[in-house]
Amino acid sequence: MPSTFDFEKIMSSMDKSGQLPPVDQWHPELCGDIDISIDHQGVWRHCGEEFSRREITVLFARILCREGNDYFLKTPVEKWRIQVADVPFYFIHCQQTDSAEGTQLSFISSTEDLVVLDAEHPLRIQLDQQSEEPSPYLYVRGAMEGKLSRSLYYQLVDLAQIDEKEKKLYLQSSGQKIFLGSY
Repeated sequence: MPSTFDFEKIMSSMDKSGQLPPVDQWHPELCGDIDISIDHQGVWRHCGEEFSRREITVLFARILCREGNDYFLKTPVEKWRIQVADVPFYFIHCQQTDSAEGTQLSFISSTEDLVVLDAEHPLRIQLDQQSEEPSPYLYVRGAMEGKLSRSLYYQLVDLAQIDEKEKKLYLQSSGQKIFLGSY
């Protein structure tokens, strides 16, 4: 069993085509815990220091998986547990386009993941119990979600349609009507 996490080996073995590797088909034994964490704003850190090479976070995001409440970086031969403060993805950009299904909202994360808001990738709004401040989350893949930046949430509010009768805000994306909040 390897005793150290080899960044360069993983980077050189990753498929650079943008295709996600089949982490759900890999079943290596747990190698241990590694001092890698992802904070509330999707910033990746190693031993407390922010990763200096963006390529590493982009590649690691592709081999990230969730099992139960734990997150792991997984390859065919290694599996390392990491710490995630909230959720591992942080969305920083949204684009509205027209598609065959009507309006489509696409989101890009800080690790270059592209997710279209649709039935398979729903939006969830969690309200803080004390402040009632909304926190929007988008399903990404494999039981993992990403949080939308505050500015993205306000952008969605601007795009929302108002249902005066129900006093609610809705979005339209990929043929879906998505509840955004009440007013």
